[in-house]
Amino acid sequence: MTPFVRGAFGALFFLYFAYIGLVTPFASLYFAKLGFSALEIASLMSMMQITRILGPFSWGWLADFFGERIGIMRFCAALAALIFLFIFFLPNYFAFLVWMFVVHTILSALMPLGESATIHALHRDNSFDQRYGRLRLWGSIGFIAMGLFAGELFQQRGIELFPWVGATVLFALACNTWFLYEPKLERHQMQKGELLQVLKQGPVQWFLAAAFWMIFGHAALYVFYSLYLFDLGYNKFQIGLFWTLGVAAEVVFFYYQSQFMSRFESKRILQWSFALGVVRFLLIAYVVVTPVLIFAQLLHGATFGAHHSATTKLSQRWFRGPLQARGQALIIMIAYGFGGSLGGLCAGWVWESLGPNQVFAMAALACLLAFIAIYFVPNDARTLEQKS
Repeated sequence: MTPFVRGAFGALFFLYFAYIGLVTPFASLYFAKLGFSALEIASLMSMMQITRILGPFSWGWLADFFGERIGIMRFCAALAALIFLFIFFLPNYFAFLVWMFVVHTILSALMPLGESATIHALHRDNSFDQRYGRLRLWGSIGFIAMGLFAGELFQQRGIELFPWVGATVLFALACNTWFLYEPKLERHQMQKGELLQVLKQGPVQWFLAAAFWMIFGHAALYVFYSLYLFDLGYNKFQIGLFWTLGVAAEVVFFYYQSQFMSRFESKRILQWSFALGVVRFLLIAYVVVTPVLIFAQLLHGATFGAHHSATTKLSQRWFRGPLQARGQALIIMIAYGFGGSLGGLCAGWVWESLGPNQVFAMAALACLLAFIAIYFVPNDARTLEQKS
């Protein structure tokens, strides 16, 4: 992978997660400004996760079938940017619900295919451990940059500028896809039932269950953390700073990823990630003072950064070759699709029925279930990963 291509992939992560850094903290505030209820906001925000149920796997299947990832990414990025513009003309809640579904179904292609292309290129160079974190951290930097920029912009000029910022980022993302390149894919004839055979393995099922529960818990954070902080009296700029602090912790982990990934098994890293997730969400739920909330956000480096890297590497035990794109998409479908959407909807019910702090107690319980699930994945991960 040449420096120019690495730069293009870094820009892909930067711009995609800049968009996520806009929508995750601030879309709920924008929807609240439009007058939607907490349950309506939860439903709207859950569209980002619901579209990951079938969207990523469908795009991954197309990519594996045609042996083409970059072309599909270019098409989807351009189409999503155009459809995002409809936000200026939506008349009611139902229209927003459909719009959120359509835009994010299309955008759901970018990360599984982008991750697969990155992994493919890095494995060809035998440089995954050394370079993946350094590329992926640009996504975290994009999230941070957007959190700081948008938080200050909306505090000074109003949340009404949300659609303009989103449209700008998506059009820049569409332009960037034309600079992406990956080595030619080896064409493999897709075998009927090959993916099902992998999914019948017990360790794979426990691995996917752990991913499901981890993102189920984090859905509470993605949907309601901004509103939770707003109810505690923090302003929009301060809310942006809290999100920025968490993602800054991601950047630190991604930068030093190779030291962790070369010394510890992926399973061990996941165990620590899930345990710290329990601690993090209990602190957010019950110790609502600024220093503790800051510490809880710093744990995002473990509960997201370490979790993402270890999950990506461990998945290569089972999803390689012609299964790679579908495997990455399947993880997104089960974790972010089913886990994220169900977690977001449950969080909305808990928020209205039991109170805001109980939303994060529910998240802590989900992380505990993830910790239990990963226990049943065998400990011989390092040897099997090196064979891949």
